[in-house]
Amino acid sequence: QLAESGGGLAQPGGSLRLSCKGSGFIFSNYFMSWLRQAPGKGLEWVAGITDLGRTKEYSDSVKGRFTISRDNDKNTLYLQMDSLKIEDTAIYYCAKGVLKGIRADMKGQGTQVTVSL
Repeated sequence: QLAESGGGLAQPGGSLRLSCKGSGFIFSNYFMSWLRQAPGKGLEWVAGITDLGRTKEYSDSVKGRFTISRDNDKNTLYLQMDSLKIEDTAIYYCAKGVLKGIRADMKGQGTQVTVSL
């Protein structure tokens, strides 16, 4: 099971930090990613991290603004989002078993991020 938290409302240029707690599987064995779905659009891959956190990948749309990290002792995945833009508004999902792309073994229920003036 994956449970996201930390979403909410932010102004353009602001920051939010998302968390995703994994349970029911050996968290440290899996690549993990963040995906998002904006209103009226399809699912989009945002960032991914390898099992031990040594390699991180980002989509061009968030590179330099978002940082993915993980704490395997806490079975938790994070997404630090800085310099937020209105176009970052979406439901954000954490996904198990994928470094890049949207084909994941499992996806959480999502957390809403809204960036607005």
